[in-house]
Amino acid sequence: MRFDPAYSGKVFIMSRPNEEEAEAVIYGMPMDWTASFRPGSRFGPNRIREASIGLEEYSPYLNRHLEEVNYYDAGDMLLPFGNAERSLEIIEGYIDGLLEKGKFPLGLGGEHLVSWPVFKAFHKTQPNLAIIHIDAHADLREEYEGEILSHSTPVRKACELIGPENVYSFGIRSGMREEFQYAEESGMHMSKFDVLEPLKQILPELAGRPVYVTIDIDVLDPAYAPGTGTAEAGGISSKELLAAIHKIAASDVKVVGADLVEVAPAYDQTEQTAIAASKFVREMLLGFVK
Repeated sequence: MRFDPAYSGKVFIMSRPNEEEAEAVIYGMPMDWTASFRPGSRFGPNRIREASIGLEEYSPYLNRHLEEVNYYDAGDMLLPFGNAERSLEIIEGYIDGLLEKGKFPLGLGGEHLVSWPVFKAFHKTQPNLAIIHIDAHADLREEYEGEILSHSTPVRKACELIGPENVYSFGIRSGMREEFQYAEESGMHMSKFDVLEPLKQILPELAGRPVYVTIDIDVLDPAYAPGTGTAEAGGISSKELLAAIHKIAASDVKVVGADLVEVAPAYDQTEQTAIAASKFVREMLLGFVK
């Protein structure tokens, strides 16, 4: 997969100069082709990078500095506008390449459908994979208005790929009745409304397992993250999401990759959503990349 530096413009703070020596690779997936309410998340990755300039390189939460993690920001993928199927193929192929090189992938979205090809790529190399999904929405639909490639379907696809018992969703407060019924009947784990406390209870079950972490910024209450395509009232605070990231980092699970999706900067003139997202990315880098 080729990247055009002129397309991305910025890089995440303290990105190293080359990918070959990096332990982790940040990459953008600027796709919002299936947005059902407010588009614009394709501009999220670059705004997160721009906001990272205001971050301190040191995390007092983890007592680590970004200089301790060798990572490279590869920029945004060049995805064919409006072509979801081909875009997903490009993402999967790129992640296949990163995993072959032994890199830790940290993706920036983009709509949540972009996580689906990443799940597929990891499933090829991690047969015992579990997914921690932190989100306002269940994303368990089989289709949305007749379209099976939708931002409403990636977690259902993940359940069908790796088995619902290996999918753990937290913070869910929106979805069709049928989605909640599927979660209850299929054997997947779904924690409604809250994230941190149920996560603490589940992490010991995942000790030693490879885990992929996917975070939709709309798990936050709109008061903390108005800049997203489908905001949902009643969400968690930035402080709780930070604590959840740190709890995962301190646990015995083996985080093999992660993403943060659905930042749509046009709806947040204060940039507080991108600023929060950049801090979450910093903490994931310092906490997940050992």
